[in-house]
Amino acid sequence: MTTPPAARLGARATPPLGFRLFSGERHLTAAMSWLLLSPVLVLFLAIFAVPVLGMVRLSLFDPDFTLENYRLLFSEPLFLRVIWRTLWISAAVATITLLLGYPVAALMVRLKGWKAFAIGACVLVPLWLSILVRSYAWVVLLARNGIVTSFLRELGLIDETTKLMFTDGAVILAMSHVLLPFMILPLYASLNAIPKDLAPAAHGLGASLTEAFLRVTLPLSMPGVFAGSVLVFVLSLGFFVTPQLVGGPNSMMASMLISREATYGDNWGLASSLSTVLFVCALCVVAVVARFTASREALR
Repeated sequence: MTTPPAARLGARATPPLGFRLFSGERHLTAAMSWLLLSPVLVLFLAIFAVPVLGMVRLSLFDPDFTLENYRLLFSEPLFLRVIWRTLWISAAVATITLLLGYPVAALMVRLKGWKAFAIGACVLVPLWLSILVRSYAWVVLLARNGIVTSFLRELGLIDETTKLMFTDGAVILAMSHVLLPFMILPLYASLNAIPKDLAPAAHGLGASLTEAFLRVTLPLSMPGVFAGSVLVFVLSLGFFVTPQLVGGPNSMMASMLISREATYGDNWGLASSLSTVLFVCALCVVAVVARFTASREALR
């Protein structure tokens, strides 16, 4: 006896187990979820949590429990100046890369074909070059007889006594150049996810180009702005090669002080305490941005 066609169509075949596991018909148990995440958790503990906890322990036990390293860190004017310089230079680099990277990311989204490919190559190719090479390029440009210094001297904008190297401005300029791709890529991803017809629709409804950007494009691209700013700021906190080559002792940042205390001063406790302070600063910035982002999402 054959099954009627309607019955065959209405019959519900039982899918295989693998399909049911991932199609939502059978939910994963908590134990199975943790089992699947265990390789990632083990890797996280091995390469991140254990070294960070060891750093914190080294800053507090030298060899017995003490807060002397932190007291010295926040009482010495030199250390306070280094921490402050690191924070404001990192904020300045994040701001400059945002102002320079946003138009580039918007242009990459707008252009098509070989033009977009060319701009994308200009953004990605520097990432394939060593940071040491790019930092030495700024040494050549900003040295006393460098290309930029000689050109500005010929124009009469600076004199023989003016130096561009070993200044905070040189550090900000070189770090902004090195970290600019890390700002452009999150901005591009965020801008590319915005529907292309929203801004023209706002313009067609009477909004000017500026109003359409401020009320439509910019608010929708804020996730990319936050992601790029946090990424550049956190990377700037621990930057070492570029400040060492371009800034020197006159523009010492926290990474240089950590290296000096650990290598030459053999003071691993103080170096670990300064590293812990930078780590806490990075966590605070990430937490504030995450809270602000969550508040924006809740208001939508």
